[in-house]
Amino acid sequence: MGVLDDRPERRPEEGPVITRIAELAAGYDRSGAFPAESLRIVHAAGLLTATVGERYGGRGAGVAETARILHTLGQGDPSVALITAMTLATHARQAAQPHWPDDVYARVLKESEQRPVLVNHARVEPDLGSPARGGLPATLARRTADGWSLSGRKRFVTGAEGLDWFLVWATTDEPDPRVGTFLVPGGTPGIGIADRWDQLGLRASGSHDVAFRDVEIPYENVIGLGPHGPGAEQDNRAGASLHLPLAALYLGVARAAQSFFRTFAHARVPANLGHPVARTERFRRTAGEIEVLLATAEQLVFDGADRVDAGDTSYSPEQALGARVLADRHAVRAVELAVRLLGNPGLARGNPLERHFRDIQCAPVHAPQEDISLLAIGTKALNP
Repeated sequence: MGVLDDRPERRPEEGPVITRIAELAAGYDRSGAFPAESLRIVHAAGLLTATVGERYGGRGAGVAETARILHTLGQGDPSVALITAMTLATHARQAAQPHWPDDVYARVLKESEQRPVLVNHARVEPDLGSPARGGLPATLARRTADGWSLSGRKRFVTGAEGLDWFLVWATTDEPDPRVGTFLVPGGTPGIGIADRWDQLGLRASGSHDVAFRDVEIPYENVIGLGPHGPGAEQDNRAGASLHLPLAALYLGVARAAQSFFRTFAHARVPANLGHPVARTERFRRTAGEIEVLLATAEQLVFDGADRVDAGDTSYSPEQALGARVLADRHAVRAVELAVRLLGNPGLARGNPLERHFRDIQCAPVHAPQEDISLLAIGTKALNP
């Protein structure tokens, strides 16, 4: 696996996991169904709760281990990896700085012992777009006698059909509006899928639009409630613990494409050639370029993750954003090279490479997008 060969081996449980979810991936991609079985496999291997903090009895996986987990899962099924990533990120934030109501988080942990418990933020809105670009959420939280009533619509809520908890970003109806994240149990009346996810890639991620219609929750089910302002908006600079693992996830997709490319190159023996195309200069040169692209990107991502875990204060948020930008570029380019060299077979439906090509297109679309990242990096670079 290039630059990762000298890194810690996968945990024993990850081998069967990657094999089985890879077997299931094509079927989920075709149907667009929620990948419940794959997530049960991930949960059974202990990967879905890997970032639960040691203070809660968890293993407290850091950024580097999270990146490795998602890199591995991305090779099997990036839709499953992305759903997993959202839950892992939630536990990691709670481990770093507890902010959930104690009883609610204890409930999440207790239920996670028995089954997959999935958590994700619901932030993007039809009119607002991505909160990475700023703005005030239109989703409204009204005070009631017993708590809050939420109404609004959110877009691209990954794993929506299977979420146990929606973390809904909303504005209060108070005279001086505040914004916060409201903790909404998945089975609460008033939650419905408003528009189904039907995209080119990550088809099994279930990133549907979700409508909240007068959804009642207890008063204490809110975190970070305060005045709207810079502190309430998404910080695109401070998310190294999420940017680097997401970059690793998509590099996993590219590694899966590389694996198919390698298999094809050794199996394909044209009659006019008399030997595998892997022995031709054209295939060897392209294989070299793919490996350089992926190995250098992995070096940036995993070394950055190691530095974050080590508390290296010289490693800046802009460096993490830069690693994400380059990793996404390299992953997309590597898969594109493989498809171009294979020609029509590379775009045949049912061919794994065709699916990897579609999935990798989601890498540069995933927030924060490249222009936002480059703006943050450039602003820092131009500071006196």
